[in-house]
Amino acid sequence: MSVVLNFKSHLSDLFAQALREVAPEHADTAILIERPKQASHGDYACNLAMQLARPLRKSPRDIANALIAALPQSEAVAKVEIAGAGFINVFIATAAKQRAVHGVLAAGAGYGHVHVGQGRKVGVEFVSANPTGPLHVGHGRGAAVGDCLCNVLHAAGWNVTREFYYNDAGAQIDNLTLSVQLRCKGVTPDDPSWPESGYRGDYIMDVARSYMAKETVEADDQHITGKGDVNDAEAIRHFAVAYLRREQDLDLRAFQVEFDVFSLESALYTEGKVEATVQKLIASGHTYEQDAALWLRTTDFGDDKDRVMRKSDGGYTYFVPDVAYHHEKWKRGFVRVINEQGSDHHSTITRVRAGLQALDVGIPQGWPDYVLHQMVTVLKNGEEVKISKRAGSYVTLRDLIDEVGCDATRYFLAARSPDSQLVFDIDLAKSQSNDNPVYYIQYAHARIHAVLGQWGGDRQSLHQADVSPLSSEYETQLLQKMIDFPEVIERSAEELAPHLIAFYLKDLAADFHSYYNASRFLVEDEQVKLARLALIEALAQVLKNGLALLGVSAPEQM
Repeated sequence: MSVVLNFKSHLSDLFAQALREVAPEHADTAILIERPKQASHGDYACNLAMQLARPLRKSPRDIANALIAALPQSEAVAKVEIAGAGFINVFIATAAKQRAVHGVLAAGAGYGHVHVGQGRKVGVEFVSANPTGPLHVGHGRGAAVGDCLCNVLHAAGWNVTREFYYNDAGAQIDNLTLSVQLRCKGVTPDDPSWPESGYRGDYIMDVARSYMAKETVEADDQHITGKGDVNDAEAIRHFAVAYLRREQDLDLRAFQVEFDVFSLESALYTEGKVEATVQKLIASGHTYEQDAALWLRTTDFGDDKDRVMRKSDGGYTYFVPDVAYHHEKWKRGFVRVINEQGSDHHSTITRVRAGLQALDVGIPQGWPDYVLHQMVTVLKNGEEVKISKRAGSYVTLRDLIDEVGCDATRYFLAARSPDSQLVFDIDLAKSQSNDNPVYYIQYAHARIHAVLGQWGGDRQSLHQADVSPLSSEYETQLLQKMIDFPEVIERSAEELAPHLIAFYLKDLAADFHSYYNASRFLVEDEQVKLARLALIEALAQVLKNGLALLGVSAPEQM
């Protein structure tokens, strides 16, 4: 019997062949394979007959019968039934489920990967913090969600580019420059002359001290040496931005997040790309002059009102460089672009998309995609933590990593839907208990390795073990859960929802712990023993693969 690793995809192929025979003129009909809510309805269900009823002018049951008759033979399928008005329920052969164990062991780190992306280019921009201070926990959530999303998209067959966009121009950079300059002159935040919008964290003093010491900082492609001149605001600006870019990069490395591309907002201006985009928008006919300002007629593309592009003082509004930046992404060949940002960016979505449509260069509507995350509240000893000594007014990502470790920080920040507010409980994240989900999942992986270590046999031999004894309720549940992994990856990529991986792993760990508590593995019956060991070896691989998607380690000892 051949090994099937993705039953949903396998069934989709079978029904596609049957469709070409039954209704070749409708061969492009989307085939939806789903898991029924009730186990008695089979392992998978297909509503293709219902979809074809109207165009074929036949009853769904008649079409279902024809499709079943045309289904190619498959060792993976035990039986097929028609239910209700015309749903087709498919029951997977027990032996096919059991042999999935061998498939997982053979696939190893590649198990669960699917090919829906077909190698197409997708650019994912995330974090994209202003270089004005250390990364805070909100940036950390963006980093965790964005990086996990990249991992999931890669596992789904996309060619992924990770990108960080630095907003190194504008009022906040002016405030940073002034804050560092005042510190260089010996003025502190306690001084009455300190500007209300100035940055007060201790890190500003660190920047000023390094600048006055004429230190050299390296940040990606920049090598900047401090001049030590307290009156050279431009030199202070360049040094402060480079210094804080380096600090943010160190934060991200501690969080095990790396980027392929770094883009600078300032470069869009110095390279003339903002001005070129504005001229292209003017030429498109979607702009007009009013009140000494230049407006973009975004209402042509679904916005509730038109937006100012160039203010009366000659400066551009903040969405204009965003349009130029995304136009550059389009020219770089990305068929898909996804921006993971804080929910406060919601207002920019419509106007950026409108600007890209107004360019009339073939960019599809709804491009780019957005994943917006909500705020993070940090609790310790049951009370909210709001400030960090280093940052002055917020909890930094490094604070969390130092407190609970990288694994727990990544898991907790990625394990909930981005559109829901998140409470990060430091005490829970540090606890070694079943209430701590990351500990609970990692403990399942370590438990399996403890059993295999106690056995002491050749693990490679498990790849050929007879798995037919795997028939208990616990084993059947675990087999199905393991088989579901590719589908979870596909759905997670489709919905841009990496938290589904965390949900899946927690459920898989719970099923394993129940199996562990109810079963013995090192039994006298050699056939049963090897079958069970092969199953948990495969489960360990799935747990490890899933944790890797979240950027979390899979320890063999705890």
